Amino acid sequence: MDTKNKGFSTKLIHAGDFEDQFGSAVTPIYQTSTFAFKNAEQGAKRFKGEEDGYIYTRLGNPTIKALEDKLAALENGVGGVALSSGMAAVSTVYAAFLKQGDHMISTHAVYGPSRMLMENYFTNFGIESTYMDTCNPKDVESAIKPNTKLIYLETPANPTMEISDIEAISDIAHKHGILVCVDNTFSSPYLQKPLDLGADIVLHSITKFINGHADIVGGALIAKTEAVFKRMHVTMRNFGGNMDPHQAYMVARGVKTLAIRVQKATDSAKKVADYLENHPKIKWVNYPGLKSHPQHDLAAKQMKDFGAMLCFELEGGFNAGKSLMDSVHLALLAVSLGGVETLIQHPASMTHAGIPEASRVKAGITEGLVRFSVGIEDVEDIIADLDQALSKI
Repeated sequence: MDTKNKGFSTKLIHAGDFEDQFGSAVTPIYQTSTFAFKNAEQGAKRFKGEEDGYIYTRLGNPTIKALEDKLAALENGVGGVALSSGMAAVSTVYAAFLKQGDHMISTHAVYGPSRMLMENYFTNFGIESTYMDTCNPKDVESAIKPNTKLIYLETPANPTMEISDIEAISDIAHKHGILVCVDNTFSSPYLQKPLDLGADIVLHSITKFINGHADIVGGALIAKTEAVFKRMHVTMRNFGGNMDPHQAYMVARGVKTLAIRVQKATDSAKKVADYLENHPKIKWVNYPGLKSHPQHDLAAKQMKDFGAMLCFELEGGFNAGKSLMDSVHLALLAVSLGGVETLIQHPASMTHAGIPEASRVKAGITEGLVRFSVGIEDVEDIIADLDQALSKI
């Protein structure tokens, strides 16, 4: 089915699907490492790129391709690349578009491993990076150097929920011949479409909202242009970061309920944010849907709704954060996010523990900061769990 002019939920169900010889209602799992050729001539044509077809699963697979096409349709891109993890996607972007002597600008509160990968590994290859508050586009423009080749945004940022202006920063970047990549994991294509706002690349840890069931790990890249897509695709193939066919099948199944899952969780997150903002043991709450959020108006402009992620600062700092982690019952104390279950974590003692304290504080990751991923349980039960846990601090 051609879903180009169809609605978002119709794309979720049907985009990327193809008919197999048996009329399967869902895309089959082609769990094979290699594909046989009819003859030597066909093999030669496929390796030369003169004939479409499959050769080897690292280079392409029908189950994986169906998912890639679905994700590209959801983000309004020309092509998608499915990868083994979100970090495989990050690695592919860095490797595809940065070389010795280049410079990258990124959000200071970006996902911890994305920053550590650049600062601990890619700097060894002579690549520079500047991590900064990307909420002000003029500040981003001031940070551009002659060798800046990539602006890597994460919006909303992990875990601070800061919002960057994708459209304004993309306009600035393109004026200087710079590519823009947006990590859209926190929003999913249901809530935000960076390519429509001017970005060149969208990145997802599809482990999170896109799959939505905490049972696979995966990543994805979607490109706005054919040239960018080809560069990412060939880099992924050469580095070997491809997704497995069974992974792709699981994600294709999970993503079909993305709209109803994210909307349900978003509706609950608004109520959780309101509850927390009025609690005496909470210093502040950062949720784009609250008018107190400094980029509330921007979030309303570039997002369809405000999402299921929020963070808050506890009175009592680091020790209060650890105490809350040990006191919740319904919320799972776990990293990751975007599943049907509510998750809670304390970045200072968990995901960002490997980043020096001074760098954490500069990025807005304070000692009492708690990240909360609202699931699709009954919101009354989510709030009751927080209430009993906060009473123990």
